[in-house]
Amino acid sequence: MTSPSHRRARPARRPVRVPLLTVVAVAAVALVVSLVIALRPDGGHGGRSEAGQDRAASVAGAGKDTQPTPTAESASPSPSTASPTPKASTKAPTKSAKPSTTPASARAAAEPAPRKPVTAAAPSSGRIRPGATYQGVATAYDSNGDGACSYGPTSDVMNAAMNVTDYETSRACGAYVLVRASGGKSITVRITNECPAPCQPGQLDLSQQAFAKLAPLSTGRIAITWSLLSPATSDTISIRYKTGSTQYWCGIQAIGHRNPLARLEVRTSGGWKALPRTGYNYFLSEQGAGCGSAIRLTDIYGERLTVEGLAVRANVVQATRVQFARH
Repeated sequence: MTSPSHRRARPARRPVRVPLLTVVAVAAVALVVSLVIALRPDGGHGGRSEAGQDRAASVAGAGKDTQPTPTAESASPSPSTASPTPKASTKAPTKSAKPSTTPASARAAAEPAPRKPVTAAAPSSGRIRPGATYQGVATAYDSNGDGACSYGPTSDVMNAAMNVTDYETSRACGAYVLVRASGGKSITVRITNECPAPCQPGQLDLSQQAFAKLAPLSTGRIAITWSLLSPATSDTISIRYKTGSTQYWCGIQAIGHRNPLARLEVRTSGGWKALPRTGYNYFLSEQGAGCGSAIRLTDIYGERLTVEGLAVRANVVQATRVQFARH
């Protein structure tokens, strides 16, 4: 016999009847509330609208990009902080970030060609610079035009020996210098020799003929100023290979250049190779690289001249058709 269940049966629920008038009243109230919320200025989000939030964020971002200029202390960060991680900017890209629609040929015609100023990185990085005036003293010695520059004797003895500091391992060789005495007289001489100690920086040891044009030889020593000169000349540059030069070893010298020579290069199978300069004014290729090939000369203004077709002929002065421009 089946035992009776201990659970009492749930009485059947009776449906709750809501008067129709109550339902209509509740719906009307809900409709009024919805209309009031929709007509509020903030769009019904209980705060700023999405558009308002975007505008506020844009203004906040602009504030970040317009921070005050840093002070001198903060403008010079230490090396470890010199390159901070850049922050994203909310500014619109500048005009320079847009691609140019001007044709390249038109831009090239509108923009002037860049000038090549003489700087410390240029070939004129030696002590004697264009446009500079140097102070010193002038002395005199008996000269035949020859000297440490290895040019050899010459009938033109309007030359000078440069003090060892400004001679600078023969960089001054061949330079034309305008010399002015305190009394107003001036002469032009070419550097062909080196004046070792006790010659001081700025000092020129002039040939007796050159000194006599500024003051009597008996004066012995006078105050001068001098500056580099780029003279007018109808001569062209000559090349001479040193005695003993062959295709396996050679020394090369340039003679008669208007402006001081900054570099001498030879063409090799691997390209142009700069040769080291000696104190006696020859450029050496001790392994024979480029001996007998094309030679490229560069003056202190950066002008380059190329000489081709010269054979290795030891101790022979070979004329060329090139000369540096006047400055």
